[in-house]
Amino acid sequence: MERPLAISSATPIVGTPVTMSPAELLYGDFAGEHAATRRLLERYPDGKGEWRPHEKSRSLGQLASHVAGIVGRGAVILETDGQDITNRQLPPALDSARELVTQFDDNVARFTAALAKADYAVLAQSWAMRRGSQVLIERPRRELLRVMMMSHLVHHRGQLGVYYRLLGVPVPGMYGPSADD
Repeated sequence: MERPLAISSATPIVGTPVTMSPAELLYGDFAGEHAATRRLLERYPDGKGEWRPHEKSRSLGQLASHVAGIVGRGAVILETDGQDITNRQLPPALDSARELVTQFDDNVARFTAALAKADYAVLAQSWAMRRGSQVLIERPRRELLRVMMMSHLVHHRGQLGVYYRLLGVPVPGMYGPSADD
C-alpha cells in the first residue's frame, strides 16, 4: 500500500481558493471539543462539590466550575487588549450539572460570537495577561486561543474525568467510546 504524500505548511495548495473564515480554518476542532466537554459536565454528580482526591487538589466543584469557565477566557482574549489579574475574584464553585452546563453553554456562545467577528489581523495581534506591571504571558491571540483556552480545557477536562472515575461516575468518551459507554 502506498502512503500518501505529506503536505507541509509550506506546501501551496493548488486549486480552490481558500474561502474559509479564520474560525473555520484555524479552529475547526473547537465545536467537537466543546461537545465533548459538555458531555462531561452533563454527568456532574450534583452535591459532591466539596469532594477532592487529595488535600492539595481542587475540589470537584472548583475543578468543574473552572472547566465550565475556560471557554469564556477565549472571549476575553478576543474582546479585550489584555487582562490584569491583580484583583481577580474567582466566582463561587457551582455544584450542579444544570448550573455547570448553563455556564459552559453561555461561554461557548460568547466565544463563538467573538470568534466569528475576528479576522486574521485581529488573531495576529498580541495580547497579554499581567499581574500589575508583571507580564505573565504575551503572545498573538491565535496562539493564546489554542494554549490558554483549548489546550487548557482539554487538560482540566482530563482531570475531571479522573475525579469522576474515582467517584464511580461514568466517564463519557471524548474521542470515541470510553470504558463506560
